[in-house]
Amino acid sequence: MSQTTTTRVLIVDDDAAVRDALSQTLDLAELTPITAGSFVEAKDHILGDFAGVILSDIRMPGRDGFYLLDYAHKIDPDLPVILLTGEGDIPMAVSAMDRGAFGFLEKPCASRDMLAVLDRALHTRKLILENRRLKAQLEAGDPAARLIFGSSAASHDLRDRVRQVARTTAEVLVTGAPGTGIPKVSEVIHMTSAQSRMPFVKRAAASLTPEALREAVSDAKGGTLFIDEAAALPKATQFALADLLEGDLGARLIAGSTEDLERISAKGAFHPDLFYRLDVMRVRIPAIAERPEDIPVMFRQYAEQAAEQAGLPMPEVSPDVIAGLMARDWPGNARALMSEAMRFVLGVDRAAETSQTDLGLADQMARVERSLLSAALRRHSGQASSAASDLKLPRKTFYDKLARYGLRPEDYR
Repeated sequence: MSQTTTTRVLIVDDDAAVRDALSQTLDLAELTPITAGSFVEAKDHILGDFAGVILSDIRMPGRDGFYLLDYAHKIDPDLPVILLTGEGDIPMAVSAMDRGAFGFLEKPCASRDMLAVLDRALHTRKLILENRRLKAQLEAGDPAARLIFGSSAASHDLRDRVRQVARTTAEVLVTGAPGTGIPKVSEVIHMTSAQSRMPFVKRAAASLTPEALREAVSDAKGGTLFIDEAAALPKATQFALADLLEGDLGARLIAGSTEDLERISAKGAFHPDLFYRLDVMRVRIPAIAERPEDIPVMFRQYAEQAAEQAGLPMPEVSPDVIAGLMARDWPGNARALMSEAMRFVLGVDRAAETSQTDLGLADQMARVERSLLSAALRRHSGQASSAASDLKLPRKTFYDKLARYGLRPEDYR
């Protein structure tokens, strides 16, 4: 089989033995079988963004394969449906092709022939979904570029990671320090994905009971379910979510956490199997301390948004204002910077804040320089040579500055 990220095959057949045999064949081919014994069971899986194809028997009690074919094409005209026909049932097979079936197979069929047809269908489906994703992205612009601010290398890497993750349907774990914007980045992943027109359902983990979890999954069907602060999930809900992830959730799951879930699960405070299921793809949001060069860009963006929302003119962001912002540590990250921008636009306590940061030029420059040195060491995991090269400083000058500000590379390793 050729490599493809679209691997789901919905098998619809009223004969349990046939379903089991087909499912086993697909498992061995590293595909993902989903089985249904009737149209009624199958229709819940037939969605416009179904990342797979359908393999259905024609002759079934109640709604037959032709009915399923017509239903599938009402939902998505481009969804490949392959029909299984009885031996010698050629007129019915021709009728199936006339009605838009991707292909037909005569029972019993050799595994090699079936897999060859499925491979073509899956490849076609993959191209269709990718083209739709790109079209939707062009129509909506690039959400990652529009909504994730910053010009630093760390911000560029974050946007690239969001786009990369959005192209898949795998579970995602979004991590970062408090205030870095985990819910926002999670929604940007959804907006950049092929499911962008489907629901984005957000739930706080602490109040999520097993029953509320199942309701949230139902609400997010075909879209994305985001669980904020996943470390706070009650034990019973952790087990319920792990059980749901054993099957087809019907929605993409994104979990956000400011806590170290790996450490918590190692201590037994979080379901370890659930952690590994959530940690399929990880997106880490860097703190402002790791990218202080983004502060001017982020502040201006937040200030412009605040001015638009408040219906006020945008105040001038002077070099003195930027110097004052750069001189601060921002432990509250983007959320604190956003609040600061709102206060700046409204003119609230601006004079008081100016007096609190009433430093001379030399002191302000020193605080900014220390912040940039610290960020470079953090980016390069305490590797002084790499950090010096990043800042385009001679090594001796770099070490002299570290000594002046009491910074030690080993503290960043």
